[in-house]
Parts: sequence; C-alpha cells; structure tokens
Amino acid sequence: MKILPRSAFGQTVLLIGFLLLINQVVSWVSMAYYIIQPNAKLTNELLAKQVRVVFIDIENKELSPAIAKAFREKTGIEVYRESDALSLGLADATYLPGRSIGMSELLLGETDVRASQGGDEYIFWIRPPQAPNYWIRIPLTGLEEANFSPLTVVLMFLGLLSVIGGWLFVRQINRPLKALQKAAQDVGRGEFPQLLAERGTTEMLAVTEAFNRMSRGIKQLEEDRNLLMAGISHDLRTPLTRIRLAAEMMSEQDEFLKDGIETDIDDMNSIIDQFIDYIRHNSKDKSELTDLNGLVHDVMHTELISGRHINFLENTIPEVQIRFVAMKRVLANLIQNAFRYSEDDIDITSNITDDKKYVYFCVSDRGPGIPEEDMERLFQPFTQGDKARGTEGSGLGLAIIKRIVDTHEGQVILSNRTGGGLSAKVLLPIK
Repeated sequence: MKILPRSAFGQTVLLIGFLLLINQVVSWVSMAYYIIQPNAKLTNELLAKQVRVVFIDIENKELSPAIAKAFREKTGIEVYRESDALSLGLADATYLPGRSIGMSELLLGETDVRASQGGDEYIFWIRPPQAPNYWIRIPLTGLEEANFSPLTVVLMFLGLLSVIGGWLFVRQINRPLKALQKAAQDVGRGEFPQLLAERGTTEMLAVTEAFNRMSRGIKQLEEDRNLLMAGISHDLRTPLTRIRLAAEMMSEQDEFLKDGIETDIDDMNSIIDQFIDYIRHNSKDKSELTDLNGLVHDVMHTELISGRHINFLENTIPEVQIRFVAMKRVLANLIQNAFRYSEDDIDITSNITDDKKYVYFCVSDRGPGIPEEDMERLFQPFTQGDKARGTEGSGLGLAIIKRIVDTHEGQVILSNRTGGGLSAKVLLPIK
C-alpha cells in the first residue's frame, strides 16, 4: 500500500504541510528557549528574593510578626503555617515541578512551589527550606496561566491557514492541467474539443498554447486525410463501375474471365471500404449504455453462414457505455475472421473480469492460430498474418478493430487456444 501521494497536487500540499510543521516546531522551540524559559527564570529569581527578604530576621526558624505584617500591608505577601495555608487555597494549588527545582537551586535547599488562579491574580505558594513549616503566599498580577497557550493557538492557526492557502494555490495551478489532460484524451480518441482557454502561469500558458497549436494541426491533418480518402474512393469507384459494365457485355465464351473481373472488382471495393472504415472515427455514432449480450445476438443473426454455427455462452454482465454501430463492426470483423480462417463452428463468450473493472466478449475459432511474436504486429495498419492464417485483404482488419476499441479506452487481446485455434478478447471498461 502506497502512503505518499503520487499526484503533483498531493505531493505539493504534503511538502507545504511538512515544511510548515518544521517551521512551527522551530518557532515553538525558539519561543520556549528565548522567551518563555528566560521569563520563567526571571520570575523564579524574583520569587526567591522575596522569600529571602521575608525570612531575613528569622532566628531559630521562627517568623518575625512585624516583618510578616509589614509585607502583608505593603506587598500583599503573606506567610501562613501549613494548616492555615491549606484552608486558604493551598489545597487547590497545582504542584509545579520545574519551578520547584529552580527555586531549590536558588534557595539552596528543597523547595516546594505550587500555583493557583485567584481572580485576576496568579498566586504562588512557596515552602522554603529556611522554614519548612511555613508557606509564603505571593500574588502576581499580569501573569496568568492562559498567557502561555495563545502562542500554541496562533502557531496552529497560522499553520492551518498556510496549508489551506497552499492547497488553494496548487488547486488553481492544477485546474488547467486537468482540462489539458481531458482534452489530450479526447484528441487521442479522435475527437477534437474546443480550444483550451489560455490562462494561468506563464509556463501553463506556454503549454496550453502549444497544445492548442498541436490540436489544430492534428485536426487539419485529419480533415485533409479524410478529403483525400474521399476523393480517391470517388475516383476509383467510377472506373470500377465502368469495368463492371464492360464485363457484363462480354460474350459467354469469356464467362470465366468475366467472373474473375467481377471478383477483383468486389475485392477492390471491399479494400476501399476498409480504408474508409479505418480513417472514420464514428463521430456521428453517439456513445450510449448498451447490453453487450444483446449486441452479440444482433450481430450473430446477420453474420450466420450456411453450414456454420456460432456457440454463444452468455453471462450476466452490466451495461457499458459504447458506440453501438462501431462495436458491432468490431464483433462482425472478428466473426468474419474466425469463419475465414477456420472450418469448424466458432465460440463467443461474454463475461466480467475478476476485478470487476471490465466486461468483455471473446471470439474463438479452431483455425491454425498465430505465432506469439506476430500478435502485436498484426494490429499495425497494412500488416498481414502468416501463411497459416492467409494473406488476402488489405491488412487493415485488426487495425480497424484496435482503433475502435482504443476510442472506448478498452483492450484487444489475442491468444492461441489450447488444442489449436485463436481467441480474440475485447475488454471494455465499466464506468
């Protein structure tokens, strides 16, 4: 299982978040080392000095009542025996281990420091080593426990705000990339969408402009090729028609020659039709949800040959988004190939893949098969098979099939059957 994101968007947001986390940690450590720790040390020294003053006249561990009264009136610092201190708030005070250690070093003995919140005052309770039976109550204003938490809140807020800002920034950059990706996929399927809006960063503007130029060039090439093919088809069919008419007027003695000419004319017309099929992208054939089993039944009824049989093993499969006429052409071509290169019945199977991502139909025959090393090559235009499968035709049959299946984002897989024969499986994605 991959933990790190693979998209540029996810990686950028993760990087921004990681850098901000490091920044926040460094900021917090710096604040603690240069601000919070010195302030705490200064407060400890101040408290230690107050404690020393309070007990400056102590003899035999007894507190001077006069000093205690004077300090209470002038500074608010009070000294209590432990029993009295417990009833006056010591019991609710929180023990501060860090300050206790620091005060112990300053007062040269074990010191207990506790703190509590009393209205607007932050109250320290200190038991000094000079008089372990007494607790000194020292109130400080302007020092509250909550004053240490805003730093954490502010740092977290700034980090969150930065991550959100980075996410929005990267999302804004990725938006034209998404549009570019979709447009490239459309062009790859033979569709030519509207030109992309040229906006974004200078790099994105340059890429979009280059893509638009490429798309216009490919579209112009496609139109020129279609026009050329239409002209060639028109110009060839006219003399072919004249030849057919001339053949019809031949004498009975030349009947065998007439039949050969008509057969050649039919082959030439078939080759011209294949040329046109190859360059056609079926733009008028709209994609729709279709039951492949129904499509197979439709084609089977039109492709039956006398004395030959098609065994169809159909399974329950979901409907898929396909161009109906184009996919009928794919299945019809595969059935015709199976009949041409084999003498037995052929088998068709429909099913869904184990990962539930594709549905497929598979056309199988018992012909001679194809060498493994030639299977990929046969999908190239004008490539014919080996002698075992025959060499008639233009070599565009499988190229036309692959072209149509590619526009559906599917796959065509050829494989030799055990015991002889060839299987052609067409996988179509479930969307």
